[in-house]
Amino acid sequence: MNPWQRLDDLYADRPPWEIGHPQPAFLGLARSGAIRGRVLDVGCGTGEHVLMCADMGLDATGLDLAATALRTAEDKARRRGAAVRFLHHDARRLADLGEQFDTVLDCGLFHMLDPADRAAYVAALNAVLRPGGRYFMLCFSDREPGGHAAGGPYRLTRDDITSTFASMLRIDSLERDTIEFTLGLQGIRAWLAAMTKAPSGRPLTMS
Repeated sequence: MNPWQRLDDLYADRPPWEIGHPQPAFLGLARSGAIRGRVLDVGCGTGEHVLMCADMGLDATGLDLAATALRTAEDKARRRGAAVRFLHHDARRLADLGEQFDTVLDCGLFHMLDPADRAAYVAALNAVLRPGGRYFMLCFSDREPGGHAAGGPYRLTRDDITSTFASMLRIDSLERDTIEFTLGLQGIRAWLAAMTKAPSGRPLTMS
């Protein structure tokens, strides 16, 4: 089954990546001041990172294709009195929003994309990022056991990331990290990537 068609089924029960608070890697970025301006969270799930940004006083929008997750996110926002926005929208078609953002967050979306969709996704990011804007991504690493054939996300190599993004964005850092899950204590081996769109709007060579 196509993963985009089964997203709502994944949220019928609490999925293991819904930990009830921001991922530590993104919380660290927020505390460092790296997340700023207008923020877009692609594949936002139930909205923890959007709500984290709202708590910082930022203008935050989340989007996802899982309607069930978005309803939960909206309920959380109402309970917390957070002025945020959630959209049912395909991250591969970000240009259709007709908006630009200073920061884009991606926790667990890119590693779900079919390789054939990656170029369209990067072009979509380029369309919504303001010149000088930042993109932060947390994704499964090839160091994590298993693989896409066994189900679940793609395990990505360093080259998978650099070869996909470097034509549009400057890769500022690509570091080993973890994704916290509700299953297990060790976390999922991951990459934390930080990228920047050229201030001129032209592609940047990788640093």
